[in-house]
Amino acid sequence: MNSEKQARQWAHGADMIVGQLEEQGVKQVFGIPGAKIDKVFDSLLDSSIEIIPVRHEANAAFMAAAVGRLTGKAGVALVTSGPGCSNLITGIATANSEGDPVVALGGAVKRADKAKQVHQSMDTVAMFSPVTKYAVEVTSSDAIAEVVSNAFRSAEQGRPGSAFVSLPQDIVDQPARGAILPAGSSALMGPAPDVAINEVAARINQAKNPVILLGLMASQTANSAALHHLLEKSRIPVTSTYQAAGAVNQAHFTRFAGRVGLFNNQAGDRLLHLADLVICIGYNPVEYEPAMWNSGDATLVHIDVLPAYEERYYTPDFELIGDIAATLERLAGRISRLYELSPRATEILVDRQRQRDLLDRRGASLTQFALHPLRIVRAIQDIVNNDVTLTVDMGSFHIWIARYLYSFRARQIMISNGQQTMGVALPWAIGAWIVNPGRKVVSVSGDGGFLQSSMELETAVRLHANILHIVWVDNGYNMVAIQEEKKYQRTSGVEFGPVDFKAYADAFGAKGFAVESADSLEATLHEAMDVDGPAVVAIPVDYSDNPLLMGQLHLSQIL
Repeated sequence: MNSEKQARQWAHGADMIVGQLEEQGVKQVFGIPGAKIDKVFDSLLDSSIEIIPVRHEANAAFMAAAVGRLTGKAGVALVTSGPGCSNLITGIATANSEGDPVVALGGAVKRADKAKQVHQSMDTVAMFSPVTKYAVEVTSSDAIAEVVSNAFRSAEQGRPGSAFVSLPQDIVDQPARGAILPAGSSALMGPAPDVAINEVAARINQAKNPVILLGLMASQTANSAALHHLLEKSRIPVTSTYQAAGAVNQAHFTRFAGRVGLFNNQAGDRLLHLADLVICIGYNPVEYEPAMWNSGDATLVHIDVLPAYEERYYTPDFELIGDIAATLERLAGRISRLYELSPRATEILVDRQRQRDLLDRRGASLTQFALHPLRIVRAIQDIVNNDVTLTVDMGSFHIWIARYLYSFRARQIMISNGQQTMGVALPWAIGAWIVNPGRKVVSVSGDGGFLQSSMELETAVRLHANILHIVWVDNGYNMVAIQEEKKYQRTSGVEFGPVDFKAYADAFGAKGFAVESADSLEATLHEAMDVDGPAVVAIPVDYSDNPLLMGQLHLSQIL
């Protein structure tokens, strides 16, 4: 169809921008207005798109990232020039490293003022280029639709990530002429070539100790379903990065060695070191450094939509590049035998299962106060059923949850390990609730990370978001502290003062709770879960066993 015939005159470039957003299927934008971008906010009032004002620009990116991760369609952040854009960078960098599709639109000074010393003038394209897949400034009204459309294509296709569009004020305010471009559907990839799939299948059929390592892309819905078929056909043991949480179903749980990340001492790490064949599915090195798990003795297979980003410890022997689900289905069809565990692999997996059972049976017996992390994990496991989404911030609690809380629904848990960004849990939870307002969302942070985004409690209250936020309270940056103590035998810069989080939550109009004894933990969590709307529970935590996380921790040492 000739787009020139559809061209029309727009009163403002902002109207055309909003028209293109509607064409892309955008349902909401998260952001904060300002003089350089306010015409876009004004134009949104006449559209089908909901404006969700936030309290800090980074949180707009986090909320948009949750929308992107859970829907596959890019979430949108809209901010003004200068510090509006610079405040956005942490959220956009996090989305890019976590594989979350986000399009950020940032205001800019008029094109005629770019070379002048005027307020809020920044070279934002140069700032965003290193942390996005696509960063472009609209330099002509004729290019509005093209630039915005390509931002969505870049953010959503391949391995998803973030894109940034700079919008000078004169482009936004002045009339424009042009046509809205149709939203492109995802490019349909086929499976990897049959000859390559056949070669990998032959290696699997010959392997004595094959192991599957799952990355973020394995947790996409179609990929997870195809993975389940491959596991049924092969019975190969599997481990995953934190970001692939939930990709393994309950039927294969006895051969799931748990998640790996941060410290190299888990059952999954031991399986990987034992392996003669490692099959990486949807994995990116940013999720867990290859030097931590790759001994160099195993044949390495890379299955993804993109070729591997090679480094010294990640140079695959075979690459199956194409649609992951289609590739896994074809690979499953070529598996000729169920894998029988070697004695050493059996020992690792049986021990892992014993530790799970031990926590299930005896986690509630940890009665000290402040509470042991495993007691809290056990209590959270009870409230995070299959209908609940869980978002996890960064801190010591993140390791305990990633290792010991299980999930059987792909993308039920949003957890970070790329940038290890503090403050993500609450805004992620708001975004997750917006995607599915009928599903309760539980978010977890430490007291350090919570106060980096806790201003969004007001946003949650305004939206009446059905969110329970759990704060692990220890009055310090404990994850940093344990590493400093190990390296220097002392700590620096990790202590801060107490906050009454119950009163803090109440002040925002949320419902605040405080766990004041070991016996009250479970009852308090269940009471908070019953709140219709935002609630916050503060739980004092005893992190004295945290140094064990850095060694070969066996739960029998604690339970």
